[in-house]
Amino acid sequence: MQAIILGSGSPLPDPDRAGPSTLVRTSAGDLLFDCGRGVLMRAAGAASGAAAFRAVLLTHLHSDHINDLNDVFTMRWVTSFAPNPLPVYGPPGTQELLRATEAMLAPDIGYRLTHHDDLQWRPGAVVVEVEDGPVLETGTVRVTAAPTDHAPVRPTVGYRVEDDGHAVVIAGDTVPCPGLDALCTGAEMLVHTVVRPDLIAPIGLPRLTDVLDYHSSVEDAARTAARGGVGTLVLTHMVPAPAPGAEDEWVELARPHFDGTIVVARDLLALDVG
Repeated sequence: MQAIILGSGSPLPDPDRAGPSTLVRTSAGDLLFDCGRGVLMRAAGAASGAAAFRAVLLTHLHSDHINDLNDVFTMRWVTSFAPNPLPVYGPPGTQELLRATEAMLAPDIGYRLTHHDDLQWRPGAVVVEVEDGPVLETGTVRVTAAPTDHAPVRPTVGYRVEDDGHAVVIAGDTVPCPGLDALCTGAEMLVHTVVRPDLIAPIGLPRLTDVLDYHSSVEDAARTAARGGVGTLVLTHMVPAPAPGAEDEWVELARPHFDGTIVVARDLLALDVG
């Protein structure tokens, strides 16, 4: 099993970091977690794509995590040669999101159906809304969800992916919480979004400082990893993005609280789980 960081960025556009998205490559196929901007460009760099995704799993419905869901939905349709509905798992509200996405794309769907004689079906999605418990199980792969805390964004979930005795957790946006702790227990890897209060608070702009009360700091993420006995902590969705050469600063913030391996994510970084 591999965790591939497709997008390590945040809501702020960055020429080097696509929007939040992680691909977990399992024995049952590729699982896509969140659909930030540029996700399919990065998926192409990982030799994957919309038609190949075994499932799309959303941690929450903030715009930066679903920016390119419409692209995945459309490209799944137009690159398949038979009906191939997109399996989408996410918190309550995901079904409505997919209905709205299809409605937004109605003109494009009409154009393509009119133009391509061999495209005789509409795009579709099979949506399962999840909050806590088993999500999917196939072969040696098992995915479990648990509630996280990104209030006032509600509900939000994190995921644990297990395959042949190995486990990786995708945290999404959250402060420390019991649900995430439960997912992390005994996992080998935690992919966690983080912010830097020491850099954001001095700016003093409310719209920026507001993000501090519903994201984990680097130190928070490190303590979560330590409580769960996780082997590797991957810092992603970093706000603000590390300046080139400053990645070690983020590691040093985590180090007093976690003695495992600490990785600062970059786009297309591939990590073996276990």
